[in-house]
Amino acid sequence: MKAHFIKLFNYNRFANDLILKAMIDAHVLQKPLQLFAHLLTAEQVWYDRCHDLPNRFTSPWFEYTIEECVQLVPEGHDLWLSYLNELSDADFDKTIKYQNFRGDHLQDTLADILTHVINHGTHTRAQIGQQLKLAGTESLPITDYSYYLRLLRSDV
Repeated sequence: MKAHFIKLFNYNRFANDLILKAMIDAHVLQKPLQLFAHLLTAEQVWYDRCHDLPNRFTSPWFEYTIEECVQLVPEGHDLWLSYLNELSDADFDKTIKYQNFRGDHLQDTLADILTHVINHGTHTRAQIGQQLKLAGTESLPITDYSYYLRLLRSDV
């Protein structure tokens, strides 16, 4: 299971890098930047929850500059990979207790949280892509997981 999630988080980094470059090429429009900052904030929030750290954010809608996003993508990826590499297979079934932004006390397995982080990133990148297209971007990068896998196998 560890190898599976490492592959997914490496894909997440790949896709984040591509959509971030598309944003920079489009001269960073406000809505895509807001969405990308949300994506990065959510990744940080879930990382902190997995480590039972106090919530650093009062909202999942923290604002970052494009320069901060460029810096945070590799930093966040490195944190997640370091964490994943420390886990045993049994850890993925561990229950993580956390409090959401409304103050509700919740719990999920680590595997479910990791899956959510990846799915949330994919969903948010799609929203960013839609905003870029609406703003006139003619071509978006291919961020599909299957494309990423073909690149890993050098089929592309």
